[in-house]
Amino acid sequence: MSRAARALHAVLALLWAATVLSTTAQPEASSFTTVDLFVVSDTPVAAWQVELTERRGAMQIVGIERGDDSTFRDPPFYDRLAMTRSATDRIVLASFSLSDASQLQSGRVRIARVHVRMPGGSVPDYEARLVAAGTADGRPIDAQLRIETQPER
Repeated sequence: MSRAARALHAVLALLWAATVLSTTAQPEASSFTTVDLFVVSDTPVAAWQVELTERRGAMQIVGIERGDDSTFRDPPFYDRLAMTRSATDRIVLASFSLSDASQLQSGRVRIARVHVRMPGGSVPDYEARLVAAGTADGRPIDAQLRIETQPER
């Protein structure tokens, strides 16, 4: 086989490989959303725990932010293993503040924002449950949980 023929075969093999890889290695379509979690209570909230679930188990948590209340200075505590999985059906978040009761907020307060990637562009089916909410002196309080989702891109 001549040198030119071998070079032609090599170029054709590279073109074929590039074509196969470009059609099979396309990234999976996905969508990103944020899930805002709000506690609604007439009593100032000093501690809370929330469970966020995606009913089909397809969400991938890509980030967690703290809420609007400055008395909760850090992002909530959460299961870091749930964030490292490629997909999960639930995550538990919790936080507490040691601030004086007079500094804590009541009413509708955003406690956390969860950034979620949904593989395949599927529409998420979220459910959130307020596991516990309490006052600065440790008493449980009657509170409700609200969620709002916003598409990112």
